[in-house]
Amino acid sequence: MSEVTIDPAHFRQVLGAYPTGVAVITAIDELGAPAGMVVGTFTSVSLDPPLVGFLPDKNSSSWPKIEKAGRFCVNVLGSDQQQLCRQLAGKGDKFAGVSVAMSEHGLPVLADCLAVIECTIHSVNEAGDHWFVLGNVLKMEAPRDADPMLFHRGRYGGFAEIL
Repeated sequence: MSEVTIDPAHFRQVLGAYPTGVAVITAIDELGAPAGMVVGTFTSVSLDPPLVGFLPDKNSSSWPKIEKAGRFCVNVLGSDQQQLCRQLAGKGDKFAGVSVAMSEHGLPVLADCLAVIECTIHSVNEAGDHWFVLGNVLKMEAPRDADPMLFHRGRYGGFAEIL
């Protein structure tokens, strides 16, 4: 436990000033169905070896399914995929009507994403009320060139170039 006490609402407010990209982590659960979770914590970690990471909440009901699969796919969303993002962030049958293709590594790949990064789980470490998941990159591609979806101060948006 930290010696410093920070109000959680203040913590969210201040860190909400930092925009993040939006990605969907997908896998196939033990019943053979797609599992997925929306994250704003995805990042590149290492070039050699190629590692990426994300931080699922310990209370996530989707993360245990993905962890059990031992592999995952990062689907980076475009600014025009807000409806898909909201559906996959919800409860119930998240994948109803969602266009998904299976990769050569047996991972669900969402249609029209900006980037697709297939990984095996390298490690999972405790990070407060989250897990820090590192993934070994197996394959990656950027099938579509468009503006990314961003999350900033509790809202979704897109990129605007400064001229």
